Amino acid sequence: RRIVDRYGCAEFVHEAGPCGYGLHRLLERLHQTSRIAAPSRIPKRAGDRIKNDTRDAVMLARLLRAGELDFIWVPDEVHEAVRDLVRARQAASFDVRKARQRIQSFLLKYDRHYAKKPWGAQHRTWLSNQSFDHPAQQIAYENYRHAESQAMARRDEIDAQIREILPTWSLFPLVSALQALRGIATIIAVCLVAEVGDMSRFKNARHLMALVGLVPAEHSSGTTIRGRGITKTGNKIVRSHLLEAAWCYRLRAKVGNRLVRRDNSLPEAAKEIAWKAQVRLCGRYRRLMAKGKKSQLVTTAIAREL
Repeated sequence: RRIVDRYGCAEFVHEAGPCGYGLHRLLERLHQTSRIAAPSRIPKRAGDRIKNDTRDAVMLARLLRAGELDFIWVPDEVHEAVRDLVRARQAASFDVRKARQRIQSFLLKYDRHYAKKPWGAQHRTWLSNQSFDHPAQQIAYENYRHAESQAMARRDEIDAQIREILPTWSLFPLVSALQALRGIATIIAVCLVAEVGDMSRFKNARHLMALVGLVPAEHSSGTTIRGRGITKTGNKIVRSHLLEAAWCYRLRAKVGNRLVRRDNSLPEAAKEIAWKAQVRLCGRYRRLMAKGKKSQLVTTAIAREL
């Protein structure tokens, strides 16, 4: 109130941090202009070893006046709640992977190997039949298995909650349309939409891929041009899901049973786009592999185009 009375109008800016968007929403309720700067994109002077709140505030004000700040997109409260649930699911999935890694490491130490596909019904039967000489070893093994079961139960519970809440979300039509694409089912579609948010804010697909770090890096000087791998900046969750979905395009283009079951409730426009994308991406995968490219590089290229 003191600032507005003195200057007439004010513009507020602060760095994104772990405290959420409460300050931004408070300022908007007071009819003030508020924007949140991306900390990773704030220019910093080399050799500056003095940092305090006053210097940070002055620097933010100068950069705002110069137009050198990049601002983040602020979701509404419902979108933020869905994003929190998606990230809880991501944490539960990480716990499942860690629990399975502990079991495999324990079995490897005692030279126990399973030759077929792991973590299916037969593999779990095989795990149940494993026995060890000393009671302490058996107790440790059973605790590892129990931890994996608990992590699986937590992840399945969150999946069920996501499917229950999804129809009440305003972006549910976009989530449904994305499922027409091969390799993108409910969980991946929800994660993409929750993390990316409003896709219309990007000028083109290249800007969207720059957000998730799927664009090539470069370190050139003068006439020397050095290309590098992808930047791997931005949202790691979206990048990992896109790479996971891209692996499906190594196979021939077809509409399998899962896609048929999903397509029943999807608009025709989404299905047509998905089929064109599948034909193009499957063909591109084969052409890149025929040129002798590594499968990881090809999958990254397919994820970027997807």
